[in-house]
Amino acid sequence: MKAVILAGGLGTRLRPITYEIPKPLLTVKKEPILNHLIKLFKRHHISEVGVLVSRQHETDFARWRKTWANELPYEKISIFHEEKPSGTFGWLKHLRDWLGEEKFILSNGDELKDFDLTALKNFHETNKPVATIALVKVLNPNEYGVPILDGHHIKEFLEKPENPPSNFINSGLYILEPEIFDYADLSKEFLMIENDVFPNVAVAGKLHGYKFENSRWYDCGNLERWEKAIKEW
Repeated sequence: MKAVILAGGLGTRLRPITYEIPKPLLTVKKEPILNHLIKLFKRHHISEVGVLVSRQHETDFARWRKTWANELPYEKISIFHEEKPSGTFGWLKHLRDWLGEEKFILSNGDELKDFDLTALKNFHETNKPVATIALVKVLNPNEYGVPILDGHHIKEFLEKPENPPSNFINSGLYILEPEIFDYADLSKEFLMIENDVFPNVAVAGKLHGYKFENSRWYDCGNLERWEKAIKEW
């Protein structure tokens, strides 16, 4: 199974820092967030990793790969360049040859995650949905997207609900079957998987959620959350 890491975001909530440094390359415990995610994938036997980056950050990620080459657990990490902002799904259609006809992981590149990915993979294999979303438990679900579940089936997401139905949220990591592209309007250049793809999968009854009761997950999207991650990771 391959993995694609989304690392092309602008990191607007962390400006002015992210004018100079792409958010996935910000460090926690002296190591880029991106490295922590790649090491997680290796521990759970993900075969190959590709990183999707903005063309404007091409030099930054080339330098990152050269700097950390001896410490990353893969001999080769593919870097793909997004020529213009395309959302969390829009540019994936250009990676279909690399992905092949097998299921793959898609993950945000600006969060710290420590999950049992093997358990997630086994769940996906057993239930055979088109998409499985890793759900994590947080203290402040009203700040995120909260799923409405019917058993393992996700019916919809409530975005930053005032009264969340549970403490589980979308972690920004998914296992996707190649059929996921059938649920997207690929004529559009900009697509958000959360808004433009998953609702279609949910209507078909093929969007599942896997709850991680005990896991570590840190959103590093603003200064306060990044500081918390640095202190607690």
